[in-house]
Amino acid sequence: MGTAIIIFLVFLILGMPVAFAIGISGFAFFIIKGLPMSILVQKSISTTQSFTMLAIPLFILAGNLMNATGITRRLMRLANVLTGHMYGNIGQVSCVLSTLMGGVSGSAVADAAMETRILGPEMTRLGYAKGWSAAVNGLSGLIVATIPPSMGLIIYGTVGEVSIGRLFMAGWVPGLLMMVLLMAATTISARKLGYKPEHDKPATLAEIGRELLSSIWALLFPVLLIVLIRFGIMSPSESGAFACAYAVFVGTVIYRELTWPVLIQTLKDSVKDITVITIILCFSGVFGYGIVFDNLTTAIASALVSVTNNSTLLLFLVVLFLLLCGCFMETTVIALILTPILLPVMQRVGVDPVVFGMIMMTTVTFGVMTPPVGTGLYAVSDIMGCSIQETVKYGIAFYIAVILVVVFMIFFPQAVLWLPDLVYGVSM
Repeated sequence: MGTAIIIFLVFLILGMPVAFAIGISGFAFFIIKGLPMSILVQKSISTTQSFTMLAIPLFILAGNLMNATGITRRLMRLANVLTGHMYGNIGQVSCVLSTLMGGVSGSAVADAAMETRILGPEMTRLGYAKGWSAAVNGLSGLIVATIPPSMGLIIYGTVGEVSIGRLFMAGWVPGLLMMVLLMAATTISARKLGYKPEHDKPATLAEIGRELLSSIWALLFPVLLIVLIRFGIMSPSESGAFACAYAVFVGTVIYRELTWPVLIQTLKDSVKDITVITIILCFSGVFGYGIVFDNLTTAIASALVSVTNNSTLLLFLVVLFLLLCGCFMETTVIALILTPILLPVMQRVGVDPVVFGMIMMTTVTFGVMTPPVGTGLYAVSDIMGCSIQETVKYGIAFYIAVILVVVFMIFFPQAVLWLPDLVYGVSM
C-alpha cells in the first residue's frame, strides 16, 4: 500500500485532479498485488450504492434549489439586519448567513463560493481589502461543516457506523460557537483595518421581525429536518429527498421564483457538482480496500497507541495529522479513507465516536481553506481576484477562531454531547 500512497501523493503534487490521483493509485495497488480486476470494479461500484450516501447528491440539489428560489437572498437580508451595526458588517453577514445556510447547504466550498459571489462586490464597494473579504467568506463557510445537514457528517456516520441523527444534533453547539468566534475575529480585524459599521445603531425589533417572517420558510427547514429524523419518520437519505421537495414547494408555491429555465439551469449545475463527488466516492472505495487488505488500520492504530494512551494528547496528535492531510487531500477523501482507521483507535482510548466525528470533520473541512491544495481557498481567492497568499495573510484571525473551536471540543466533550444526549438519551 506504501507504493500506492506514494503514487497518490506524487500525482497530487503534479496537480492531477484528486479523483483521478486516487483512482490511478488504487489501480496501481491492484496491479502490484496481482489482485483480480473484478474486485476493483465491485469496490468502485459498491461505495456509491450505500442508501445513506444517497443523501449527499440530494442535499447538493436541495442547496442549489434553495439558492435559485430566493431562500438564500432572504436569509442574507435577515443576516444584514442583525449585523448592520457591527464593525465590518458585511463580513458579519457572512458569518451569520453561513450559520443560517447550514440547514440548507451542507458543503463548505459551495457555501463559501456562493457567499463570495453575492457579498464580494458589496465588500469591494465599501473598501474592504479583497484578501480580507475572501478570508471571511471562505472561513465562515466552515460553519456549514457542523450545522446539519453536513455532507461530511453523513459520510463519517456512514463509514464509521455512527448515528447520523446524533451527529446532526452534536453539530449545533460547535457550529454556533464557531459563528460567535468568527464574528469576534471579524470585529477585531475590522476595527484594526477601519471597516466601520454601515448603521449607527442596531435594527429595531420591528425590522428584525419583518425579516424573520420573510425568512421563516428557510428557518423552518433545519427544525423540520431534525424532528423528522429524530422521530424516525425519515432516514437521512429520505430527508435529502424531502429537502428537494421542500425547496421546489417553497420556490413555486410560496415565493414563486422557480421558473422552468431556472430549474433546468439548477439541475445542470447540480449534475456537475454531484458528478465530481461521485467519482471521488467510487475511487476511494478501491483505495480503502487496499488499506484493509494490507492491514494498515491495525498498524497505524498500534503506532498511535504506542505513543500515548492519554485520550486528550492522542486527540491533539490526530488533529495535527488531519490538519496535515487537509493541506493535500479533499475532505471527502480523508473522511472515507481515515474514518475506519482512526475511529477504532479513538474508541479504544475512550473517546466518544460522536465527539470524534465533530472534531475530525471540523478539522479536515478546515483543510479547504489551507494551502497548497485548499479548494475553498482557491475558489474564494479567484472570485475576489486576489492571491491565495493575500487571503491567508488577512485570514489569520479567522484561522485562530476555527482552531479554538476544535480545542474547545477536545477539552469539553460533554458540551458537544449535550444536545444528542438530551434528544436521544445518553449513549452506552
